[in-house]
Amino acid sequence: YLLLRKTGVTVETVKQVASKNFTLSEQKKKRKILFKVLSAEVLPELMHFNSNEGCDSFFHCCLKSLQDELNRSILDSLLDFTRKCSSTRQHGDWASQMRASEIPTAALVLGVNVPDHDMTFQSLSELLQQLVTPHVASLQAKECGALKHLMKRVLERLMGTTVTVDDDEEEEPEQTSTETHKSISPVKDELQQPPVVVIFKDLEAFNHRVLQDFILICSRYIERLPLMFIFGIATSPSTIQNMLPHSVSSLLCIELFQSLSCTQHLATVIDKLVLTSHFPFKLNGKVMQVLISIFLYHDFSVRNFIKGVQLALLEHFHSQPLSVLCCKKKEALANVMELSQRDLERIRQLPSFRRYTEKQDAQEKVNLMTDDTHLKEVCRKLIKDLRKYHKNYYPVLRCLHTLTSSLPRYPLGKQIRELHLICLEKTVWETEEYQSAMKLLRYNVCPCHGLVASAENAPPVDNSITSPVKSLSQKKTDLFQLQKTLLEMNETRRTKKLSPFETVRNEALELIDGLVKSHLSPPEAQTLYEVCYYTSSATVRRHLNATPRTSIQAALSNPYHYLQNESLKTEDGSVSNAAPDICIAYKLHLECGRLINLYDWLEAYATVASAAEGNDPDSDTFGKVDEVKHARFIQAVSELEFLGFIKSTKQKTDHVARLTWGGC
Repeated sequence: YLLLRKTGVTVETVKQVASKNFTLSEQKKKRKILFKVLSAEVLPELMHFNSNEGCDSFFHCCLKSLQDELNRSILDSLLDFTRKCSSTRQHGDWASQMRASEIPTAALVLGVNVPDHDMTFQSLSELLQQLVTPHVASLQAKECGALKHLMKRVLERLMGTTVTVDDDEEEEPEQTSTETHKSISPVKDELQQPPVVVIFKDLEAFNHRVLQDFILICSRYIERLPLMFIFGIATSPSTIQNMLPHSVSSLLCIELFQSLSCTQHLATVIDKLVLTSHFPFKLNGKVMQVLISIFLYHDFSVRNFIKGVQLALLEHFHSQPLSVLCCKKKEALANVMELSQRDLERIRQLPSFRRYTEKQDAQEKVNLMTDDTHLKEVCRKLIKDLRKYHKNYYPVLRCLHTLTSSLPRYPLGKQIRELHLICLEKTVWETEEYQSAMKLLRYNVCPCHGLVASAENAPPVDNSITSPVKSLSQKKTDLFQLQKTLLEMNETRRTKKLSPFETVRNEALELIDGLVKSHLSPPEAQTLYEVCYYTSSATVRRHLNATPRTSIQAALSNPYHYLQNESLKTEDGSVSNAAPDICIAYKLHLECGRLINLYDWLEAYATVASAAEGNDPDSDTFGKVDEVKHARFIQAVSELEFLGFIKSTKQKTDHVARLTWGGC
């Protein structure tokens, strides 16, 4: 029913066709009409929905397993730490008692990618509640501005009820803590009591005094209440010493835990989600560059990078009707046979398919442009070729990266994503970077250790022939000396006999070069690449890398762009009289200099507002300032000041200073 509504085919239309009194001989016509109505509109939408749903579910499954894999090591370490601290309290030796007098604290250094911390702490809280203790309280600095608020949040998280804090009772925190101890530790002589874990998600944002007082209060109950802290640190472990004096930090038994860096996390995400042939959806070079640039130069957030990939996925299925073929191989081949006439025409209009058609002979061109059945068979073959291209592309890409990632100056990049971007945007074997890398590989022994085993069984040769290679491997050389040695070797290699190692190495490099030329061509060279590749980098940049100032100025200068009200539409770029007050005030302030006289501004606003109300320009009341106009003007000026366009000035009491000029 939803698909019928989405495609514009009403249920009444189908009912009218179905309710007609057909004779027995007309039953076939009835079925044909219903099939045409449904197949022309609903079935393509259904295939499109299934393809999108399949890609999205695959994406989420991979993301969930990837997140578990990345956090497994640090989460297992934290779980072991909580178990160890809980069991330490049960021992009777002197060292254990000394440590039991301190509050066990795990300092978890997560890095500056703050948006990613929520997922880590959520997984940690779930695992602690499932495997270690049901008493876990996660806190954020924004909800713990004062000590009473912090105590309230802790009690609410631990007890699962709403706690009311009375400001008049000074003994309330201690009394409440005792009640919490009674509710959490019902039997004091129990062999092993579950610990009470308090997680501070953003330690740097907490008020120093509030945190110190909370630790001092908790230290009084550590012998009766098995407390444990987890500090989420974004910067450096020295933050603890900077926030807490020695008298407070000495009450903590701190152990440091270091998570994966955000760049390592990103490399793993790209390796599992982007550099794989199992996920049919792909990003072209420009879109990848936008997402990586936002990560490196804005927030270091892997979570936001993943959201960018999801946005590109949704935009691809929304804007590209042929994305119905962006699914698993069997489903794509089946969907090809179900394509409508309109979809087949879209295929014929694709730039990559046009290039493919131009390479065919005259008869084949006619068949491709006129015969739909033949076109479907060709599309099935092209889909198989595209999947084969992806299946061969990524292993060869990893092989080339392994060989070139340790070369001097990294001509093809240090990270595999850099090499992937080069291969997406250019013909890699025609670039200067590739030629430089191959020259270094031919004479530099370091990246080719695996080839030595192939030449171990070769007959011995004269030492004078291999002396240049030995000289490179025996001493550490800089890039200038290496280039000089390579030039000398290049001049003398023609007259010398190659060693077995050099022979095997050259053969291996020729093989690699052949694989690169066969399988690392740009995706734009593949027919029907538009089906799987999303190419609109401008859309991704507009949604993810927003420019608030530009959007605000566009809204104030042209309110019709956002409100879509015909009364606000103008052709000369001016603001309509019916525009909101803030738009009128903004347009008038653009005509002023550095200092704006508020009274003149108010009179100009009143004139425009009177024209918008339809008053007679020749009347005495036209342009007069009444209380309503005065109040509206004050509100508009206050909003402009809040947005940062003007500010009050001490030079003249009845003036304001303008803060923006031109396009800034």
